[in-house]
This record gives sequence, structure tokens and C-alpha cells, in this order.
Amino acid sequence: MFTGIISALGDVREIRPLGAGADMRLVIAAPWPDTGAIPLGASIACSGCCLTVVARGGDWFAADVSAETLARTTLGRWRAGSPVNLERALRLGDELGGHLVSGHVDGVGETLSVAPENGSLRFRFRLPAALARFVAEKGSIAIDGVSLTVNEVGVPGSAAENEFGVNIIPHTAAVTGFGTLVPGMAVNIEIDLLARYVARLQARP
Repeated sequence: MFTGIISALGDVREIRPLGAGADMRLVIAAPWPDTGAIPLGASIACSGCCLTVVARGGDWFAADVSAETLARTTLGRWRAGSPVNLERALRLGDELGGHLVSGHVDGVGETLSVAPENGSLRFRFRLPAALARFVAEKGSIAIDGVSLTVNEVGVPGSAAENEFGVNIIPHTAAVTGFGTLVPGMAVNIEIDLLARYVARLQARP
């Protein structure tokens, strides 16, 4: 489990094809001082996707990514140098500064616009239609692993019904990959766990 509070901004150092090219191994540069001591098998959220550490060094770690994950997240679009939002797994007793995030990406969204709004930036995104009903104004959502509050949602039945907006403060833009997002770029979306279970309960007789 994670909180959606990014603790480091890394980048893709190397991509190695695995399984005849269907899978891949990501080597990710990480600025944590104890990166070389991260236990093998530890979980790290990489731009919202929970990956398992299979190797590590003084300033890097590696994780294997399956074809299934590549097909359902933005990871298959990464290249050497791509920024990666990093968060270590939550431990009992840690401060829960964001919201509970599983690291299981629900779908890929599209960045629609970025515009200054007072002292922050207003980002608008488009969701896959199947996920739009889980997003509520003032609810929580994880975008590329960042815990955010939804500030607006599209009106059902309108052309923007699958869209939503969030505000990003300058600090968040500086310490995460949000500083490099431009319209047209894809992002990993994880809906709020509570919304998922409420919808499941409502669907059962």
C-alpha cells in the first residue's frame, strides 16, 4: 500500500527487453541515500504502478514488467530519461498524508490542458468512460501515483462527461513529473479504493 505522497523523482536509466520482447526490465535511477540497501522483493510505486525490486545498486533499482502491465499502463511508452514518480511502500505507523493507494493502475488517462490558475496550475484530464463514474468532486484520485483532490468533474451526458480537473501547487509540479506534463500525454489513473467498493456493493442485489 502507498499514500500517493511522492518521496523522490527518478528517471528511467535503461530498458532491457525480456521474454522475446513481450516483457521488459526497467532500470530506474533513484536519489534515495539507501537505494542500495532496499530489500530485494520490496514494492515501489513507479508513477503509480506497484513494481517489485529484483536488483539494486547505490543509486538505482530494477524491476521486471509483464506484458499485461505494459498494456494497461503508460510504462510501455517510457524511454530512457522518462521521469518516474517514486514512493516506497507504506509502513505501519507512517503518516498517511494522502489517501490509501494500492499501486494497481485502473486505466490510462489523457492530459487535455494545463493552465495557470492564481498561484497553481489547473490540469484537465480525460478518463476511460468505464472509470468516470468513480470520480467525484472533492474526492481523491491518484494520477501517476500522486494523491490529488478532484476539483471538478464533467456533467453526465455532456461532451466533457469523462473529464475532470485538479489543481497542482508549484511544489508538486517541482518534485513530481507533473512539471513535464503537456496536453496529449498519457497518465496512469487509480481511482479511490472506497469508490471502487461502494460501486461493487451497489451493483450486488
